[in-house]
Amino acid sequence: QVQLQESGPGLVKPSQTLSLTCTVSGGSITTTYYYWSWVRQPPGKGLEWIGYIFYSGSTGNSPTLKNRTSISRDTSKNQFTLQLSSVTPEDTAVYYCAGWLGYARADDYWGQGTQVTVSS
Repeated sequence: QVQLQESGPGLVKPSQTLSLTCTVSGGSITTTYYYWSWVRQPPGKGLEWIGYIFYSGSTGNSPTLKNRTSISRDTSKNQFTLQLSSVTPEDTAVYYCAGWLGYARADDYWGQGTQVTVSS
């Protein structure tokens, strides 16, 4: 059974960089055609896709957040990471990592989510 677990600081100060790691177990992040994504949900709002790293290592980001987002991976540890720079209180949200197959998002797997608060 594929499981995902987010980890990282729960509190980040404005203007700093938010850094999170997703550890995947029970399956490989190099599994063919899988997208490994970061998604967030601000309080009282819907889910917002941040970006992904494809099984090949290629990345893609939301146009809105592209200039602040960096997604990378460590295949030896079966982990992928999110760095979101220059954060503001509007970046406060529950952050999820997820994996799914192809454009249709088949065989999706989700982490439990982790609360990140941006505050001074």
